[in-house]
Amino acid sequence: MKVLIVESQNDLAKIWQRHLERMGMSVASASGQSEAIGHLSTHETDIIIMDLVLNEGSALAVADYASYRLPEAKVIFVTNTSFFSDGSIFSHATNACAFVQSATPPEDLAAMVEHYGAPTQHSGAA
Repeated sequence: MKVLIVESQNDLAKIWQRHLERMGMSVASASGQSEAIGHLSTHETDIIIMDLVLNEGSALAVADYASYRLPEAKVIFVTNTSFFSDGSIFSHATNACAFVQSATPPEDLAAMVEHYGAPTQHSGAA
């Protein structure tokens, strides 16, 4: 599974990255919008872990670009604010699959990536 972490706090991104790599995932990180879009324009990505509040650029712009460039990629938004605490993030970013606090334990976040990044099973029934 190919994961992109978009997080302005480098130490936090590294903690998440180590947990995901231990699970055998290929992980890249970006600190802001331009770096994330640059990565998404040239690399296949299955799931994106993205801080809702970036120091550079807009997380929603990255999610929008990802939905255009990689329509199958899903986004797990993380935040340490109360923005979108009403769940409205799911109507603003159609590729959002989860919305959690930044303080979520890394092993729980890794389990979510594994769950949401798993290929969808189709029964073939019409």
